[in-house]
Amino acid sequence: MELELEGPNLKSVLNRLRRAQGQISGVIRMIEEGRDCEDVVTQLAAASRALDRAGFAIIASGLQTCVADIDAGGANGDDAGRIRTRLERLFLSLA
Repeated sequence: MELELEGPNLKSVLNRLRRAQGQISGVIRMIEEGRDCEDVVTQLAAASRALDRAGFAIIASGLQTCVADIDAGGANGDDAGRIRTRLERLFLSLA
């Protein structure tokens, strides 16, 4: 299963990843400055959510592609089962 992100999906995922990148840089800076633990953890949680959402968006795009392939007859029953197993593992990796 190849990653096929384009247009609005690609922009959305990249924005989420850039947001997470900025938040992680902020966490590093906060730790270096000796900032309050609660503030650091809050910022770290925000970065984690941004990464999770980017991951789910990527998986959703993959799922959409796989469903389209199955609907178009591009996958037989065995292929559909393997695709389902791979997508399930991907979802669980983010849990």
